[in-house]
Amino acid sequence: MISKNNLSFSPLDKDNWGDFEQLLGERGGCGGCWCMSWRLSRSEFDCQKGNGNKEAMKQLVESGEQVGILTFHDGKPIGWCAVAPREVYVRLNESRVLKPIDDEPVWSITCFFVAKEFRRQGLCVAIIEGVIAYYKKHGVKILEAYPIIPYSDKMPAAFAWVGFLSSFQKARFVRAKSWSKARPIMRYYL
Repeated sequence: MISKNNLSFSPLDKDNWGDFEQLLGERGGCGGCWCMSWRLSRSEFDCQKGNGNKEAMKQLVESGEQVGILTFHDGKPIGWCAVAPREVYVRLNESRVLKPIDDEPVWSITCFFVAKEFRRQGLCVAIIEGVIAYYKKHGVKILEAYPIIPYSDKMPAAFAWVGFLSSFQKARFVRAKSWSKARPIMRYYL
């Protein structure tokens, strides 16, 4: 089991872009996503899957836009969490199941990626806690997440990229709304 004491967190920026590339690997996480799925329409995403998505994310990072937090274990990148203002996520804002519940400005946690050898060790809870600590220092008032409620103990990792409900509950998020049984909207008030 991984020790939280050996973890550090850093926003993705130009200086640690290489760590992000190393973590997501040749395929860019899940099949060429490069964490652009929520940021683009479905057709745009499919059109630039792979290197196009990688270049799009790199441009965001180089522009200084906040895109998320990297997690390091003894200096090695082992985890990623996409976090940004809700309005930048095109597909999130078009979703009937994850539509906004009010007009409050929120920062959305949309995606996780954990290095294979560190999965199933409770790392997502530690990542969420690292995200809370970072954004609390930077003036964010509400974090919002859209986890999945697993239908099986052996759910494929590809379906867990939004995080599990239990991880957010352990990190003290509260259920704000549910438009769907399997996808609650969770909030943490900083």
